[in-house]
Amino acid sequence: MKKDTQTPVEATWNLSDMFADVESWQAQLAQAKTVCDKLAAQRGHAGESPSALLQTAQLYEQLNLNIEQLFVFANTNYDQDMSNSQAKDLYETISNEYTAMQERISFLAPELMQMTPEQFSSYCEQCPELRLYEQFAKDFFAKREHILPAEMETLLVRMENLGSSFSKTFDDLTVNDVHFPEVEGPDGTPFTANEANYQQALINSDRDFRARYFNGLLGVYGQHIHTLASLYYGSVKNDVYQARSRRYPSARAMSLDANHVQEAVYDNLIATVREHIGPLQDYVALRQQVLELNDIHFYDLFVPMVRDTERRYSYEEAQELVLKATAVLGEDYTAVLKEAMQNRWIDVYPASNKATGAYSTCAYGFHPYMLLNYTGTLDDVFTLAHELGHSMHSYYSHKNQPYIYADYSIFTAEVASTLNEELLFHYLYTHSSTPAEQALLLSKHLDDIRSTFYRQTMFADFENQTHQEVEQGRPLLPEELCEKHRALNQLYYGPQFTVDESLTYEWARIPHFYRAFYMYQYATGISAAISIARRIREQGAGAVADYRRFLTTGGSNHPIELLKIAGVDMASPKPILDTIADFSETLQKLRSLLGK
Repeated sequence: MKKDTQTPVEATWNLSDMFADVESWQAQLAQAKTVCDKLAAQRGHAGESPSALLQTAQLYEQLNLNIEQLFVFANTNYDQDMSNSQAKDLYETISNEYTAMQERISFLAPELMQMTPEQFSSYCEQCPELRLYEQFAKDFFAKREHILPAEMETLLVRMENLGSSFSKTFDDLTVNDVHFPEVEGPDGTPFTANEANYQQALINSDRDFRARYFNGLLGVYGQHIHTLASLYYGSVKNDVYQARSRRYPSARAMSLDANHVQEAVYDNLIATVREHIGPLQDYVALRQQVLELNDIHFYDLFVPMVRDTERRYSYEEAQELVLKATAVLGEDYTAVLKEAMQNRWIDVYPASNKATGAYSTCAYGFHPYMLLNYTGTLDDVFTLAHELGHSMHSYYSHKNQPYIYADYSIFTAEVASTLNEELLFHYLYTHSSTPAEQALLLSKHLDDIRSTFYRQTMFADFENQTHQEVEQGRPLLPEELCEKHRALNQLYYGPQFTVDESLTYEWARIPHFYRAFYMYQYATGISAAISIARRIREQGAGAVADYRRFLTTGGSNHPIELLKIAGVDMASPKPILDTIADFSETLQKLRSLLGK
């Protein structure tokens, strides 16, 4: 379905590893409908006996597995060419069919909630095969107060589908409908100020070009700020509606409860970062000093302080660097990475109408897939390491866990990916041959912590505030959203930082805001990764073994407990403080190298 025929086929993903063709996909959809029919027929006796409960559980697993595989195939087809009508039809078809199936089986949770934990334990005695579901059942019964009568569950399923349309509309608007302008490039030729060129533009040493690009890009969102504000307001209202319908005190409480994470973890992150914001502001001041700027803007935060921004890494070079950096994790780990690189698990290069950014996705029973938009920057090398980390987490979890526990929680999702970035940074730093290379890497490491830890915490701060506004009955207006974003940028980056009008529109370009209370986990994820990477460097094989065990655990326990296997306790403030300390130490190293 790709329309950019100049892209080498080996640099595209091979989706036929999932389904040979659309007809095979449609056949599985028909199978899923049959499974749904059987599951719907369990109504009224889903848990009436141990054998009936086992049958219900197995049908439920089979249905979800079928749907997961259908979704991943449809989504990856769509993302490789978002203008392709057949791909869009597949995506819309499975979305609609999924909603219809969820409506048909919405009776399950209320009906099974009539059981007691004691009754389930008795069933396990009579039918040992049910013991597989003990952890699942424990978590299920813990949510008893949030399960509603069958009729209400059906309504909420319909509302969830409606709520997802805000994100989909955002994608359609920002990818297919808006026109991104061309600005004068650093060489005088036209340069498109779109999302695909974001990293390439902002690391360019030509400051006037960076400003033109950034203001051109953000200006597009400013032109549509009323529409984007309405979309986001609708999404937040849906979050609040879902939470209140399920008897949660807030949308945040509902989101965190899905991962069994205490709200205190979220509050601790924001409070600790706000309390220790000084190192970030010191870094901004150092950047301004080194770059010899009279003032400092957001578009000045990406260009390396060491003037070595012209180097490009071929994709083959990037692969080799990642393999060397992660070799410490074991020969079998390296072997799987090579398989991913050689057997078309990755869609590598930008293409017309291809989704921007990067991600890893995986359906149980298939190998992972990664989407990149590789242009050869150092950031792109780190992105390759990052997405491969996600994929390895999925690969080992799926290989070692039954389907019911194969998927890891969102809270742990960013740990494996960011750990790979940490390993890559330390490999490049220790193998650098000049102080200039070291300074470049230190600057890169600082900016990674800034963007993944401080910046994502700021976004978490923003969506915490916006949800509180709606929960208190106040609307989200464009001017107020822009003002909140302006104030947070000033608070985090400090009084010396210039907040341009275009930057106040930035919240409107962040797709993750349509996945409420997700982004704080980038900050907790990098905190865990920094702690684990330090442990691997200091303790060697034992720490590697602990981490490798963590990779196999999927969702077999609550994420806070699973991370303890790798040697980190995210329920404490220590990993947050360790990350801030790492940032401060790196800043001092850079100051020393630069003589500042």
